[in-house]
Amino acid sequence: MKKRIFAVLAACALLMSGCAGGPTAGNNTENTGDSNDDLRELTVVLDWYPNALHAFLYQAEQAGYFAEEGLTVNIQPPAGVNDAMSMVAAGKADIGLYYQQDVIQARVEQNVPVKSIGAVVQAPLNIVLSLKDKDITEPADLVGKTIGYAGTELSEALIHSIMQKSGQDPSSVKMIDVGFDLMSSMVTGNVDATIGCLVNHEVPQMEKEGFEVNYFFPDDYGVPQYYEGVFLANDEMIENEPDVLARFLRACAKGFDDFQTDTDSVLQVLLGNQDESNFPLDPDVEKQSCQTLLPLMETADAPFLSQSEACWQENIDWMYDEGLISTKPDVSEVMATIDF
Repeated sequence: MKKRIFAVLAACALLMSGCAGGPTAGNNTENTGDSNDDLRELTVVLDWYPNALHAFLYQAEQAGYFAEEGLTVNIQPPAGVNDAMSMVAAGKADIGLYYQQDVIQARVEQNVPVKSIGAVVQAPLNIVLSLKDKDITEPADLVGKTIGYAGTELSEALIHSIMQKSGQDPSSVKMIDVGFDLMSSMVTGNVDATIGCLVNHEVPQMEKEGFEVNYFFPDDYGVPQYYEGVFLANDEMIENEPDVLARFLRACAKGFDDFQTDTDSVLQVLLGNQDESNFPLDPDVEKQSCQTLLPLMETADAPFLSQSEACWQENIDWMYDEGLISTKPDVSEVMATIDF
């Protein structure tokens, strides 16, 4: 699964200057077959092709929860890796599913007019992953090792931070840009470990393929806990149509309730909406992914779609300290409170 790419800033700049086309056809789904002109149409751009993380959206669509809220929702995967942010910023889509740190960086460095309206996953999914025979279970085990990553500033900052906060020399680790060949680079022995794989996707996929793995989370070693996915809207919609956003979030919450109470049925809804030509889903992998995701999408302390100013501030501070942003924005510049 593709992780964040910090080229988002350039993509946003191009779209906002008028170089963008409209939403792609992709794997669009509509809420109902009715042609009810009273329904408010929304385009929602995913962070990646449909997978277990998006199951609640497809359930909300199929169960009619969007229609109950007066909405017809077109769900589409991105044509490019940054579409979820850049299209929302440019008004080419209404809502996007993207990543917390990207929102902060885009806002600070280019004043991209988007804010988070809800956290989809309350904790990181990103892990430092390795084959079990490498015996890498904590940052100290990375000394002298080679780590594959997808060439992102964030991955470099995460490794730098966990090494430093664990009392290790960050320069003792060699980073190799392997693009999106994260799993194959481990299997072939090109790298000792990777940063950028997801605990809910690459772990069950590798285990099904017969590989034993170890992994650990960066936020267990000094990196602040962060939201792996957030819903985005642009400033204009947040200002002028907060009620529409509230209705969207309310329907999503109903879909998530179904996801919790009848996971297998909702998984079948997802499988029926997969993009088989671009990202075919393995039912066994997605079932395990669901089991991993559910306790991370809602916790005892954080209801589904909730977000806190404290989490945003901690990530702003960390990104500034790591040189990912040049100034610290106010939390209100990156997070909007939508009551639903």
